[in-house]
Amino acid sequence: MSDSIDPTLVTRQLNREELAQQKPLDQNDIEESKKLRSAFDGIKAELSKVIVGQNQVIEELLIALFSKGHCMLEGVPGLAKTLMISTLARTLSLSFSRIQFTPDLMPSDITGTEVIQENRDTGGREFKFLQGPLFANVVLADEINRTPPKTQAALLEAMQERQVTVGRTRHKLESPFFVLATQNPIEQEGTYPLPEAQQDRFMFKVFVKYPSFNEEFEIASKTTSTFVDDVKPILGGQQIMDLQNLVRRVPVSDHAIRYTLALVRQTRIGEPGVPKFIGEWLSWGAGPRAVQNLILGSKARALLHGRVHVAVEDIQALALPVLRHRILTNFTAASEGVTPDKVIEKIVQETPSHEGDLKKDERFQKIFAS
Repeated sequence: MSDSIDPTLVTRQLNREELAQQKPLDQNDIEESKKLRSAFDGIKAELSKVIVGQNQVIEELLIALFSKGHCMLEGVPGLAKTLMISTLARTLSLSFSRIQFTPDLMPSDITGTEVIQENRDTGGREFKFLQGPLFANVVLADEINRTPPKTQAALLEAMQERQVTVGRTRHKLESPFFVLATQNPIEQEGTYPLPEAQQDRFMFKVFVKYPSFNEEFEIASKTTSTFVDDVKPILGGQQIMDLQNLVRRVPVSDHAIRYTLALVRQTRIGEPGVPKFIGEWLSWGAGPRAVQNLILGSKARALLHGRVHVAVEDIQALALPVLRHRILTNFTAASEGVTPDKVIEKIVQETPSHEGDLKKDERFQKIFAS
């Protein structure tokens, strides 16, 4: 894998000039983008054999995958979060492991451990590393908020560094590597909620909602019969890495970057040009990683929707999953029933999408000059 798609690039400071000066995709890239769109349609078709509805959730999962990000899914029990992830792994022809997080789970239970084995040739004893369930392409971290912080930290190192540390030895994880964590929002007794700083490691926080009446009717019909799914693999590991590389080459205009910065910087309390309601409702705003993930996700979404450049609509569509776990509402917001999603929606609504309007607005001039 080349340096241009090094996984650590996601956490580096966003280089605005580098992004702005990218060349348009050539004909070969355009053909590859068609393959991405075709693969996207194929994966959705295979998933629909098992999963009813949840189209937006599936799209956001695939955007994160093609952007080299990780996802946190939150929803009440019984909404097929685990089934969706395991089926997605089958459509991608990747190795899959599920880790059921529990209060007694230790870091070595997920990273692996060193054991002493006898060398039959020499008769001596030596340490051998036995890989844990993190050594898979797709890892389902089921109910991540049920395990202690030290085990959560081991998972977060794997997500960020694409490696695990056992003793003094670092063990690299195979690419592609994609972590999908689930949380149950209604039961907090005996849980260890991820701090906001650790949630920031996830590219998206995706809400899995109740199905519609017709969708639940179909679910009831399928799951209480002799229905057997026949899910077929659509993409392999190397193909996914090639498409991840293609996503990073999608050009993005100065206006798209400026618009992204305008959205994110409005969440930061006390900064010039920040609207009044931010100070009233938030106690903490989003950092630079939100800008990076918004732009990367928008590149992937543009390709999935048949475009070879980022549009403002891509940024608007991903503002909720990127920002909802990166801003922290205060007591005033809670007392007024204001959720992070409502704050983000209000920011998007009050931010001009046209370049001329954005540049002329005095409030955003202060934001761009800060």
